[in-house]
Amino acid sequence: MYAYSDFDESFVRDRVRQFRDQVARRIDGRLTEDEFKPLRLMNGLYLQLHAYMLRVAIPYGTLDARQMRQLAAISERWDRGYGHFTTRQNIQFNWPKLGDVPDMLDALADVGMHAIQTSGNCVRNVTSDHFAGAAADEIADPRPYAELLRQWSSDHPEFQYLPRKFKIAITGATADRAVTRAHDIGLRVVARDGAVGFQVSVGGGLGRTPMIGRIIRDFLPEADLVPYVEAVLGVYNQLGRRDNKYKARIKIAVHEMGLDTIRDLVEARFAETRSEFPGAEAALAEIRAAFRAPGFRAGGTAIPSGSPAFRAWADTNLAAHRRGDHAIVTVSLKTPGQQPGDASADQMRVIADLAETYGYDEIRISHRQNVILPHVRKDDLPAVFEALAAAGLAAANAGLISDIIACPGMDYCALATARSIPVAQEIAVLFETLDLAHEVGPLRLNVSGCINACGHHHVADIGILGLERAGAETYQITLGGDPTERIAIGERTGPGFAADEIVGAVERIVMAYLERRESRDETFADAYRRLGLAPFQEALYTEGSKEDAA
Repeated sequence: MYAYSDFDESFVRDRVRQFRDQVARRIDGRLTEDEFKPLRLMNGLYLQLHAYMLRVAIPYGTLDARQMRQLAAISERWDRGYGHFTTRQNIQFNWPKLGDVPDMLDALADVGMHAIQTSGNCVRNVTSDHFAGAAADEIADPRPYAELLRQWSSDHPEFQYLPRKFKIAITGATADRAVTRAHDIGLRVVARDGAVGFQVSVGGGLGRTPMIGRIIRDFLPEADLVPYVEAVLGVYNQLGRRDNKYKARIKIAVHEMGLDTIRDLVEARFAETRSEFPGAEAALAEIRAAFRAPGFRAGGTAIPSGSPAFRAWADTNLAAHRRGDHAIVTVSLKTPGQQPGDASADQMRVIADLAETYGYDEIRISHRQNVILPHVRKDDLPAVFEALAAAGLAAANAGLISDIIACPGMDYCALATARSIPVAQEIAVLFETLDLAHEVGPLRLNVSGCINACGHHHVADIGILGLERAGAETYQITLGGDPTERIAIGERTGPGFAADEIVGAVERIVMAYLERRESRDETFADAYRRLGLAPFQEALYTEGSKEDAA
């Protein structure tokens, strides 16, 4: 676990002191909301539909037990006793009072946390593989590189006022669990001729104009990471449009100018930044020391036997660890009927206790809004399961249809045009009631409450986009999206569905898949690639299909 330096501590405390004064001036009227807005956004504070919202950074999704307990304490003292984990591996508190926020930030600083660069037109939290450091298919742990980029980008004087927000993701495994090519810069660790480097993509993004990032460098040596990323940012800072925020992301520049032109500009800038850069070997060596693997305790290599509930959980919520006697545990925050991504203060404390007792004090947050215990001995799995079950955290649905990504939607977000949480809850409850989730198998279903696509609906097997049409909520469906190394943007099926029709529409899609799959081994994604859109459109829009599903 990386520990922040004295410089980091001083920097964060100074920012809290400054913000405390700014909040006081806003409350007594010396600052208007227009004057206060850029100041609060610099400190991760949004003004939502009903209240302020504080977004706290969790760099590359990594926490320890002490930090998780502090988040629980903050939620109880200054919020409503829960936190919402996001698709950028952060946590949000949805109900803070403005006057309390400086105290919340001080409490975060006590455990080396903050809310800096979680909003605004700057480099946002660098996200990473939530199985980093543990995955069996890992080439190199991506977290040291993510930490290096965090240090480089934090308060970078040239990149605090970019044309728009800028997102970077990095993975070190052969499987892309970080959705790298849906980011402004995507980095995949690759090995060539014994050397470790990066395949670099640029211009990915979701939102109203979804685009898949394009490969701008097939192999970038490890030593060139920071100067090359700085070159990309430098080019974007000059080219990105500031007259239209909807066309301001780097993906638009890549699309309009062409990848070759962008590549030439980046390489020219890189020639300058590389000569100016002192090198990162010493910094990387120091950072890597903080990410050393824990002192693993040996154990058995078989999953212990247990109750049917334990076996069902083990089938879905465990992933292969690089050690045969350990497993990676996904703690689902998607119990059917609950708000996706939410954890109560008590649940956060249970996770912290389990991390300390069984998980070498390591916790990760996934972009699918779940919590990960990356290192658990297989011998300890029954005890972990029992503790999770007692806390309402043992839903056996990781990767299944009820493991739904959902943005806050119109229940919280000022930008949303439709509700997403109730839709996700109803779908999860439906398939729980039908007892079909395990029969359906792996299926990603994501819900966004507006065109900004915070629910990542474009890259789901079944994507749902909520929109407002003539004063009513309607929901468009896309199929065939994929967030992995086979990344694809989903295809729109056709006309949208009313709020009271969308759950039935999803049921018809799933039933069509079950009828047409070649075997239980053919996943929804594979069946869609084989069949295409047509049979699912038929299931969705023919009257006979509607009546059958009803």
